[in-house]
Amino acid sequence: MATNTLIPTLDHSGEIPAYVARPAGTPRGAIIVVQEIFGVNSGIVKKAEDWAAEGYLAIAPDIFWRQEAGVELDHDIPAEFQKAIQLMLAHDFDRGVEDLKAVLAWARDEGTPRVGLVGFCMGGKIAYQMAARSTIDAAVGYYGVGLDQMLDEAANITGKLLLHIPTADEFVTAAAQAAVHQGLEGNPHITLYDYEGLGHGFAETHGSRRHEAGAQLADERSRAFLAEVLTA
Repeated sequence: MATNTLIPTLDHSGEIPAYVARPAGTPRGAIIVVQEIFGVNSGIVKKAEDWAAEGYLAIAPDIFWRQEAGVELDHDIPAEFQKAIQLMLAHDFDRGVEDLKAVLAWARDEGTPRVGLVGFCMGGKIAYQMAARSTIDAAVGYYGVGLDQMLDEAANITGKLLLHIPTADEFVTAAAQAAVHQGLEGNPHITLYDYEGLGHGFAETHGSRRHEAGAQLADERSRAFLAEVLTA
């Protein structure tokens, strides 16, 4: 199990397992890394460690802990992919946001008043929800699914939100992408980037879906965006 820290929930219903990576010296801020549907696996751990190397306190909470703690799955193994889908379908996203508010509070208690969030796939949807439903300072969503069904929440965003949108995402139709652009463009709190011809999962740490140039470009934009908000 990759997690190394337990974070108490705000309602005292339990403790959220998380992988925490600490920088050398005083953190310049904190970043919550929200998993894909595959759990806190080696790819998510690597992303947390990369943020710690950039000087941030990085926290990767186990989103599925209420269903099955310690899940680590691989997209490229069919049986594990199917298990991940079932876990996602059973996930209570509203309660999950409340759990992440506890992670946000924990990060601030650690002495990092400015906190950002980076989420992938399912975590991309959660990044949008956290931007709209919490006091997170900045959120970044990679290929979030279902955002076109939550556009009414955009008016609640007071921090900053960056969304990475691959145009060939097999889980987000062209019509859904168009709705996201129509609903969110012009909002001063939101930045949208399209990635022409790229598919879902293009920025995964490793595996068959990764597109190296696209991943590097998106990650560079994320680093600049979060540095501007969290360390200004």
